[in-house]
Amino acid sequence: MLLDPNHLSALSAILRHGSFDAAASELAVTPSAISQRIKALEDRVGATLINRGTPCTATPVGLRITQHAEDIGLLEAELARELTLDQSRAPARVRIAVPADVLATWFINAMADIDDLLFDLVVDDQDHSAEWLRRGEVSAAITVGGDTTPGSDSVALGAMRYIPTASPDFMHKWFADGVNANTLSRATCLTFNRKDGLQKAWMTQQTGQRISPPSHFLPSSQGFVDAAIAGIGWGMNPESLAQKALKDGRLCPLTPDARLDVRLTWQVGRVLSTALAPLTAAVRRAARDALHAAETSV
Repeated sequence: MLLDPNHLSALSAILRHGSFDAAASELAVTPSAISQRIKALEDRVGATLINRGTPCTATPVGLRITQHAEDIGLLEAELARELTLDQSRAPARVRIAVPADVLATWFINAMADIDDLLFDLVVDDQDHSAEWLRRGEVSAAITVGGDTTPGSDSVALGAMRYIPTASPDFMHKWFADGVNANTLSRATCLTFNRKDGLQKAWMTQQTGQRISPPSHFLPSSQGFVDAAIAGIGWGMNPESLAQKALKDGRLCPLTPDARLDVRLTWQVGRVLSTALAPLTAAVRRAARDALHAAETSV
């Protein structure tokens, strides 16, 4: 099925900016023209593509078609580079699923190494970024573990190290009798969101038991560190984010040499592997500087 590029650009602009008016401004056409293009595209595919509201959002079919349009843009940009065509066109856009902790610690270094792409980052819990790639809603993703999503190429990056941390006062209050199944079941922990299983994975690793302590939900990587320092709870913090507070004593590891290494993988849709090769190289360089060897990671 051939889709009109003008229709696709209208859909992408609406979802990028959240309204028909803003999309019309970007594309230098009238809002009526945008509406006509979307109606024609919806008629073409036989499905509603946009949930009209404030802001406008995509239906599942709309998301998939938008990703298709962005993939086309990446392939066209690659062709232009190969043929040394006019490079004055707007940069292609790439949509990537990135775990929040990866974005907070090292992924921006990879972005800074690329100057001919516009990034559209989908930030999710680390255990779920692969789902975005599997659904075809992103072109690439940082995923956990070594499993490759069907239709994708993958590169092992190394392991992100997490340290279970708490403030000295919190340690004195909740873990005076040691860190064990009993004290862990009572001490309040920090959880990124309802998808986050890091704290429970570490507790199971330490005790061999499934423990469900009281928990705060706090969807912020830096907020995790700040909350632990403030004594609100204990949590698994990326070593690089917690390092300064651990060094100056504002945070303590729950147990000596406590850590949890999580393997990370870079995955790219196979059809885009060549087009995104420079980005893959940048991701590998940034990961090499930030991550640990993954030999004993989970």
